[in-house]
Amino acid sequence: MVAFLVKRAAQGVVALLVVAFVSFLLFNFVGDPVDNMVGQDASLADRQAMRDRLGLNDTPLLQFARFVNNVLHGEFGISYRLQRPVGTLIRERLPATVELVCLSTLVALVIGIPLGVHTGIRRKSWFSRFVMTMSLIGVSLPTFVIGILLIYVFSVSLGMLPSFGRGEVTDVGGWSTGLLSVSGWQAIILPAVTLSLFQMALILRLVRSSMLEVICSDFIKFARARGLPPNVVHYGHALKNAMMPVITVIGLNVGTLIAFSVVTETVFQWPGLGFLFIQAVRFADIPIMAAYLLLVALLFISINFVVDLLYLAIDPRLRGARRVAER
Repeated sequence: MVAFLVKRAAQGVVALLVVAFVSFLLFNFVGDPVDNMVGQDASLADRQAMRDRLGLNDTPLLQFARFVNNVLHGEFGISYRLQRPVGTLIRERLPATVELVCLSTLVALVIGIPLGVHTGIRRKSWFSRFVMTMSLIGVSLPTFVIGILLIYVFSVSLGMLPSFGRGEVTDVGGWSTGLLSVSGWQAIILPAVTLSLFQMALILRLVRSSMLEVICSDFIKFARARGLPPNVVHYGHALKNAMMPVITVIGLNVGTLIAFSVVTETVFQWPGLGFLFIQAVRFADIPIMAAYLLLVALLFISINFVVDLLYLAIDPRLRGARRVAER
C-alpha cells in the first residue's frame, strides 16, 4: 500500500513538471512579456531594464528552475493586465468556482444515481423511457445553449432568478462564500443547473448500464433466492458493484467541470477562475494562463489519486491483487 502511494505521488510530480514546462513555454513563445508590461513609448533602455528585472536574459534552464521554485512558493508572477499578483487573483476567484463545481456535482449525484438505478431496474416503464429521452437531450445540448435557455426562461421571461453575478458574499475565515445569503443562492442556481446537466445525464446512463449488467449476475440471483428485500438487493449489493466505473467517470468529470467551467462562468458572468481565464486569453495575460494550467493539472492529479484510493476501499479484490503484485 505504501509503495502504491509513493508510486502514484512520483507519477503526479512528473506530470506536474511536464505541465510546468508547458506553462513556462507560454512565457517564451506567446508574445514578448516586455511589450505587455511597458508602454509603446518606452525606450530601449527601459525595455532592457525590464528584461533584466524579469530575468529574461538568463539561460532557459535557469529561467525554468526559477519558475518552478516560484510556483513551489505560491508565486505566479504579476498579471500583465491587472498589475496584481496572480496568486492573489486566484485566491479571490477560487471560492466562486469551487462552490459552483461542488454544488453542480452534488446535484448530478443526488439526481443521477437514483434515476440510473430506477431506469436500470424498471427499464420498460414509461417513466424510465421518459428519463432516458431527457438524458439523451441533456447529453446532446451544448452547455452554452442550456445556459442561454435557462436565462431566457427564468430571468427574462419569469424574472425569478438573476442572470449574472454572484449575489451577496460573506467572508468566513478568508473564504468568501455566497451560500450564506438568499441572493447568493438565487445567483448560483442557474449556473449550477447548467453545469450539472451534462454530468447528471452521463452518470444516469452509466449507472443504468452498470446496473443492467450487475442485476443479471449470479450473486444477485442468489441474494433474491435468499429472500432479501428488493431495496437491499438493489441498493446494498447491486449498486455497490455497479459503482466501480461510475467512480472513475465522476472523478474525471469533477476535474473536467473545473477545467471547462469557463463556458458556464462566461455565460453567467460568474466571477470564478474560468471567467478570469477567459479574460486572460483575450488579453494574452500569460501569468494567469500559466497559473490556471498548473492549478487544473494539480486538481486532475489529486482527483485521480483519490479515485485510485476509492477503488481499493470499495473492491477488496483489487487490494488482494495488489498485494500479490507487490510480492
